[in-house]
Amino acid sequence: MKLFLKGERCDAERCALERRPYPPGEHGRGRVKETEYLIQLREKQKAKHLYGVLERQFRNYYRKAVAQKGVTGDNLFRFLETRLDNVLFRGGLASSRNDARQMINHGHVTVNGKKVDIGSAPVKAGDVVGIKEKGRDSVRVLTALKAAEGRPVPRWLQPDPGKREITVLDLPNREDIDVPIKESLIIELYSK
Repeated sequence: MKLFLKGERCDAERCALERRPYPPGEHGRGRVKETEYLIQLREKQKAKHLYGVLERQFRNYYRKAVAQKGVTGDNLFRFLETRLDNVLFRGGLASSRNDARQMINHGHVTVNGKKVDIGSAPVKAGDVVGIKEKGRDSVRVLTALKAAEGRPVPRWLQPDPGKREITVLDLPNREDIDVPIKESLIIELYSK
């Protein structure tokens, strides 16, 4: 499935899934049997790759989601969506989550006026995420703003492109998260 992790490349003809829509390897075309475990694992891998999270981090998010009140799948995606790198991407100040993570690691991002250099830092309702003064007119930010013009912004975020800021209005609900992932399969996989 196309996750559009490579940006513009996934829209072109040179996308790997367009050229070879089957698994890699010598026996890629011969695989037909998809077990329940394989389907669950693919959903988990999709979520991990989409958000750029490692296995241990993902497992820790799952444990936190189980411990919290409410629906575990909704809690899991709320943790993933409120990561600082994801908020920067969703708000249109970065062209991808990897790009956002690099900007954060290099110290170009602030939360409520304080420098934050950890991409997985959680944001809360009412937080203001912004770009530092020296990086506001960088080519990377301007390119991201231009690319984000056609992309829909979630209801729980309020971007201000002029100030290069994003205000987190509220925590996201599952209806606000438009990722093509079935969280029930991930929960089933981890609850075994």
